[in-house]
Amino acid sequence: MPVLVLLLASTLWGLTWMPLKFLHGEGIGGLTLLAVSCGVVSLLALPVLWWQRVLCRGQWGVLALVALLGGFASFAFNYALMYGDVVRVMVLFYLVPVWAALGGRIWLGEHFDLQRIGSVALALGGVFLILGGWQILQASPLGWIDALALAAGFAFAMNNVVFRATPKAPLVSKVIMMFVGCGLIGGALLFTDIEPVPDLQPMHWLWIVLMGVGWYLAAASGSQWAVTKLQAGQAGVIMVMELIAAVVSAVWLGESELTPLKTAGVACVLAASVLEAWRPAVTEAVSVPQAS
Repeated sequence: MPVLVLLLASTLWGLTWMPLKFLHGEGIGGLTLLAVSCGVVSLLALPVLWWQRVLCRGQWGVLALVALLGGFASFAFNYALMYGDVVRVMVLFYLVPVWAALGGRIWLGEHFDLQRIGSVALALGGVFLILGGWQILQASPLGWIDALALAAGFAFAMNNVVFRATPKAPLVSKVIMMFVGCGLIGGALLFTDIEPVPDLQPMHWLWIVLMGVGWYLAAASGSQWAVTKLQAGQAGVIMVMELIAAVVSAVWLGESELTPLKTAGVACVLAASVLEAWRPAVTEAVSVPQAS
């Protein structure tokens, strides 16, 4: 059952681009969507935080860091997916093995072995191919969406390091704080001139709320429950389904084109993710991708 639930949850995360693109087509901006959807989930989860307040005693600094890193990762990833090329954003985000290896080495004292070096090399090589190979410096230079996807992957990897380094902080509370952080970031940016609050119909607001409590919360809850029942390496391999679902669906529906060069790049990143995930479980279960 945990394997099945994690497969379904990872597939749901991989298909998140579909409602994001649909809602964008309806005139709903990314800031409004993330501020309201994650804000509603945060409000619904407040009773859980209150219930776990004793367990969180002395851990509020950790939870604040999770809100910052995990919240930004969720915000940047979803925002980039809404406005960018799905395959390109997903692959840039999946540089997580690179950032995780560096973060684990710097803050957790984890050693680089041949397996980790191989996963880092594959991930970097795959992204290089996805971005156009040597033409990256001419035909397809990095844009702000690419930078946002890279930043999301880095923040998510650092958030995972915090998850592993703080086993005393309740896992459920840490996941909730990712939603809180995402909602706060989106809400704060709504007060800038980056994106005006759209004049939406009641049905649009309902869609936004359903995106939060129906899509994000369902995927997060399924992932969070399943990874606590599985070994970290096994869960990591299964969660690669997120990238597979995103790439296959985007190409199938004509949202993104998969050239031979991109195909080779995707294969490299998939191999890097599987190689990095297939490691002995020595720390806390992997954290939930969000809103991955």
